[in-house]
Amino acid sequence: MAYLHQINVSSGGVPKLPVDRATIDSSGVVGDLQSDQDHHGGPDQALCLYSLEVIEALREEGHPIEPGSAGENLTFSGLPWSSIMQGQRLRIGAAVVIEVTHPTTPCYKNAAWFIDGNFARMSPTLHPGFSRHYARVLQGGVVQTGDGVEVV
Repeated sequence: MAYLHQINVSSGGVPKLPVDRATIDSSGVVGDLQSDQDHHGGPDQALCLYSLEVIEALREEGHPIEPGSAGENLTFSGLPWSSIMQGQRLRIGAAVVIEVTHPTTPCYKNAAWFIDGNFARMSPTLHPGFSRHYARVLQGGVVQTGDGVEVV
């Protein structure tokens, strides 16, 4: 069963740090900020999503990445990450529904989490299945670590 492994927020920049519970509205996780609002945020990039299993695979390669390091707001476990695509809807917990909008473009600010600064390791074109994804919020609400996640 898929579940919400970690919720991550920051006052801008990376890494984002874990919180146990958060409110999600149309702008994303309430209280989370992006330092570069020209490239991050907005309705179609309200949330940044990543997979615990992908993070673990990257760690096995020797990369010092952790959940929240790459700026994701929600780290999921148990979702078949390589099959996540634009238009899919996910229900998180009892109320929140989001729609995947597109894979993220790797950012140089994530170089610290990769051997030799190779943040392109998250590139959706160079390494399919290893990218983070953006999502819009269709229905907000409160989420907490451990909430179930399902593709709807």
